[in-house]
Formats: sequence, structure tokens, C-alpha cells
Amino acid sequence: MNERILISGASIAGLTLAHWLARHGFQPTVVERAPALRADGNGVDVRGQAGEVVERMGIMPRVRALAADVRGIKFVDAADRPAARVDMRDLDPVSVEIMRGDLVALLREMTAAEILLGDSIQGLEQDDDGVTVTFEKAPADRFDLVVGADGLHSQVRRLAFGPEEEFVRHKDHYFAFANADAALGEDRWVTMFNTPGRMAGIYRSGNHAQAKAYFAFRSAPLDYDHRDPSVHKRLVSDVFGDQTSWRTRELLDSALADPGFYFDACAQVQMTSWSAGRVVLVGDAAWCPSPASGAGAELALVGAYRLAGELAAAGGDHQLAFTRYAAALRPLVAARQRIGLNLRLMVPGTEVGRRVRNILVRLPLMKAASAVERRVQAWNARPLPEYAPAR
Repeated sequence: MNERILISGASIAGLTLAHWLARHGFQPTVVERAPALRADGNGVDVRGQAGEVVERMGIMPRVRALAADVRGIKFVDAADRPAARVDMRDLDPVSVEIMRGDLVALLREMTAAEILLGDSIQGLEQDDDGVTVTFEKAPADRFDLVVGADGLHSQVRRLAFGPEEEFVRHKDHYFAFANADAALGEDRWVTMFNTPGRMAGIYRSGNHAQAKAYFAFRSAPLDYDHRDPSVHKRLVSDVFGDQTSWRTRELLDSALADPGFYFDACAQVQMTSWSAGRVVLVGDAAWCPSPASGAGAELALVGAYRLAGELAAAGGDHQLAFTRYAAALRPLVAARQRIGLNLRLMVPGTEVGRRVRNILVRLPLMKAASAVERRVQAWNARPLPEYAPAR
């Protein structure tokens, strides 16, 4: 039942879902707007039950071998003197950080599904027996189910559920990242420099020669084309172009020269339902927790595993599977969307706030609080089931 499944989006959630659907006997097809899978991106955390998902896929040894090997975050002043350090290995010793592009490449190797690159869904027409899908380039086709794994600005969500503004909640910040000159940062550390309402930083992986520049700034919602890189670069230049402190100018020049420059809002997706008939959402399209959460990859991996598993357990009965999938995921999503002080710690709004942040992170409170949080999460976590196809 419901064997032919179209997945929109070939990122972490979409590729993971395609892998598990195929293992459960379904016939997934993936369509991706970009002409090639994105090989760049920032570091992402494989933590919590996401580690179990990766273990069950058989790729955890390779994930560990490709780990970014970043020790922590260093906050500096304008003269590049460390004001405070946070050793992230103390806060979360069990998670593995890997560059997003490396994880996507591994997932692609594990995915036998057909991938249509350089195309996108333009229309969805549902009936009792399936969904007729029209594409930008390929001929229209017929599928039993359609999954939107196409991110914060999901086209599938817009077509099946309504306009983006009904579901996306702006968190008063924007962020950007791009390639940077590795000489500008300390090896194996994320170095951050703040002025009120702004952060510039550099990410130096111990296992990668290429460094990443980071920018974040506070702002009310901006009206811009989220698919136009030239507009993205102009917005970041407008905010940081006048900064001469620290190494901001050099980082900005390096980032603006990168064709893979990435910019977006720090936002969350909040929906009362992730399914509409034969269409369902997974990953950021359904519940984007925002980059400040550090939980995007975790939720994508666990969510895709759960969705495929529930479809298998229900014998393809999508209504039953979608209900069980939502019930299983909502507690975890709600927990990860509580981002708390993360943004205020990364981007203090005032000079006083910056000084208070530096004092707080030097205290042992963060390590103790993180340990308590891990214990609470482990106590409350529902065991990750082993799914077997219904017969």
C-alpha cells in the first residue's frame, strides 16, 4: 500500500527518509531544486537518538572519522585577546559534530533512490488514490504519497498547507556563513567577536583545511528574496561593512567572495499538523528549530527514521502512520524549539550584556546545567523503536 513516495529535498532529512523507506520496501524518488547536492555548510551535531539512527544505518564509524574535531567556542575582544572560552566537549561529550556537506555525502551513498536534480515541484493535486505532481521540468507524474523535506522555505508546505507566513516565526536574528581564510582563526576553535547586536566569527575544524566565516545580527523581519544570493550579500555588507574592529573586515571580504555564501533568518516553523491528506512534512519544513538550537540534524535524522518506520509498521496506511509519527516526534520537537538563552549568549544586545555573558561562561554553571539537562532528556526520552514492515 502507498509504495511510490516522492520526497522533495535531498538534504539530511530527505536522504535519510529515502534510505529507510527503501529498506522497508517502499519505492522513494527524491527531487532536488539544486543542480547538485550541496557539499558545503556548517558543522551539525549528531546527538541523542540521532546517533542511534546513524548506528543503525551502519555509518557511525565513518561519521566519527569525519568529525569536525572542534573543541569549543572562544569569545575575543577587538585585540583578539580571549575574554572567555567554552569547551563544548565538557557540555556534550557524547555527540559528534560533522560538517553538513560530509554528512549529506555519506547519506547519499546510503540512498539507492532515484534523485532528480535541478527540478522542483510546481503543483500537487490530491484525490482518494494518490497525488498528481507537476514539476518545473519533468513530466507530471503520479505518486501515492508526497513528503516535503525541503527546508524552512518549503514549497511543498506552501502548496499543501498555505503561505509561509502562517507557519514561520521570526526570532529577531539573521545569520550567514561562507568560506573563510583559515589563518584568521585558531585551529579547532570557533572564535567569536561581538559588538552590540552583532557577531562575527570563524569556525576552524581540526579535520578540514577550509574554515568557515559566521555572521549574525539582530533585526526585525526583513523583506527580501530568500533565493537571491546577491541580495543576501548586500544585507550582510550593510550590517558589517562599517566594522573595522578585530578581523571582521577580512572575514567579510572572504565570505563575500564565496559562491556558496549562505544567508537566512533565524526562525522556527510551528504547525498544528504536519500532514494534509497524502502529503506530509519532515525536517525543517515541518519544525525548523532555528540554527540557535543546534538540533536541526538531530531532528532531521530522528524524524525521517520515525516517519519511514511508522509507514512500514502501518503497512503503508498513511493516515495511521502520520498520526503515530506526529505523536512520537512532537515532545522532542517541543523540547528542541526551546532555545532559551542561546541567542542572547551568542549575540548580546548591549555592551553590558556582552560583559555579563563573558562572566557567565567562565563559571562552572554551564557545565553543571548541561549535565542536568542531559540526564533529564535521557530520563524523558522514549526508546527509539526497531521497525519491521507490517505483513
